[in-house]
Amino acid sequence: MKRLTILGSTGSIGTQAIDVIASRPGEFRVVALAAGRNVTRLAEQAQALRPELVVVSDEDAARRVTSGLPAGTRVAFGRDGLIEAARHPEAELVLCGLVGALGIEPAYAAVDAGKDIALANKEALVAAGEFVVARARETGALILPVDSEHNALHQCLRGENPAEIKTLWLTASGGPFLGFSREALALATPEQALKHPTWVMGPKVTIDSATLMNKGLEVSCSCRKSSSPSFSNPSSSDYICSDAAGCRR
Repeated sequence: MKRLTILGSTGSIGTQAIDVIASRPGEFRVVALAAGRNVTRLAEQAQALRPELVVVSDEDAARRVTSGLPAGTRVAFGRDGLIEAARHPEAELVLCGLVGALGIEPAYAAVDAGKDIALANKEALVAAGEFVVARARETGALILPVDSEHNALHQCLRGENPAEIKTLWLTASGGPFLGFSREALALATPEQALKHPTWVMGPKVTIDSATLMNKGLEVSCSCRKSSSPSFSNPSSSDYICSDAAGCRR
């Protein structure tokens, strides 16, 4: 049975992971959950999964979630709580689904403790990839990509000879502005940008998607991942981002 910590359990990545866990009884045990301030959903998850530890953003959220937890589950909060969850002694794999720079320290803490990480947080490698990847090599921790584009590359490259790879393509859906002319884009509003036609995400990720900023992060993240354990190393390859309209970066 695989033992997991889930960081960002009430977000999109975390809830989907928990759905997968629920669909495969007996294969996984969640030892720690970490969320922000959505204490209602976190308490529901804790009742279903019975983790040893739950982590919330601050002391107020910790007080509010306590009454909804099962017996034997303790509460921590803030940065120290995230680090504790990431380094949980029983966890074999840490799913990092935190948004933005918040995920950097927990990702490093996990690989520092020799934990494999399933990484959905781009910023951890964009901002601190040199340190995270280097420490993972030292401890033998694997960095496994969860984000769809990176996971697709990971699967394509497994078992391949990096010397034979010249170009790697990162695809994009186009988001809410697919098909817009330059003139229409100049008049686009934040409200339009927040209406992604396919995915329901938080506002930061949705805006990054609409502006293709996330593709810049993905290119940078891919370059980091290409030199990380578990990911092939096409060091001389080009990374090209292409959206559905054929735009290239």
